Amino acid sequence: MKKLTVLMLAAGLMTSGAAMAAGDAAAGKTLYDASCASCHGMQAQGQGMFPKLAGLTSERIKTTLVAFKSGDTATLKKEGLGGPNSAIMAPNAAGLSEQDMDNLSAYIATLK
Repeated sequence: MKKLTVLMLAAGLMTSGAAMAAGDAAAGKTLYDASCASCHGMQAQGQGMFPKLAGLTSERIKTTLVAFKSGDTATLKKEGLGGPNSAIMAPNAAGLSEQDMDNLSAYIATLK
C-alpha cells in the first residue's frame, strides 16, 4: 500500500510539473534570436527604448504578449507597459501563435 501511495504521489508531481512547463525553451530561444534579440538584446537585457525582459516570470511574459497581440491596453497599462512601444510590439505579437508565446515565455524566463 505504501509503495502504491508513493508511486501515485510521484506520478502526480511529475504530471503537475509537466503541465507547468507549457513551453519549449529551446524552440523559444530560436524564435527569440530571430525575432526579439535585435531590439531587446541577445540576453534580453534591454537596450535603448526597448525594455529588459530578463528576470521576468514566464507568466508575466505570456500575459504581456497576449495583451500586445489582442490590443488589450488595460492589461498593458496595469503591467506598466504600452505607450509608444505598442506600435512596435503589436504587429510583432500579432503573428505569434499560442505555442510561440508559450515557447518564448519559457525561454525568456530562463534569462536572469
